[in-house]
Amino acid sequence: MNWSAIGAFLLALAVMVGAFGAHALRERLDEYAKGVYQTGVLYHFLHALGLLIVSFLLRIGALNESRAGWVCLLFLAGILLFSGSLYVLAVSGVRALGAVTPIGGVCFIAGWLLLAYWLTQKSA
Repeated sequence: MNWSAIGAFLLALAVMVGAFGAHALRERLDEYAKGVYQTGVLYHFLHALGLLIVSFLLRIGALNESRAGWVCLLFLAGILLFSGSLYVLAVSGVRALGAVTPIGGVCFIAGWLLLAYWLTQKSA
């Protein structure tokens, strides 16, 4: 997969989603929902940037394709599950979606831990 392109696209999407929340949803969301939405945007942005960084680690040979792919897939899953559930929760108010959010958080954590572990190994 072209993780660099996917990372760049997800970064653009984070800006669009953030702008949508700041402008189109400003009057529709209460303070709690705005905070939830902003948390989704923040984690979306940080992990899309992380995905882009991992794609460059692949390009410079610090990680092999398989390892970079696993980390990027975990970050992508985290964005979809963590940030996605927070976006929908903020807009819909359906609190049951909060049960999905920690699964995305675990994906983020697993991705960072795998990255840390694999970067300490001699054969990347």
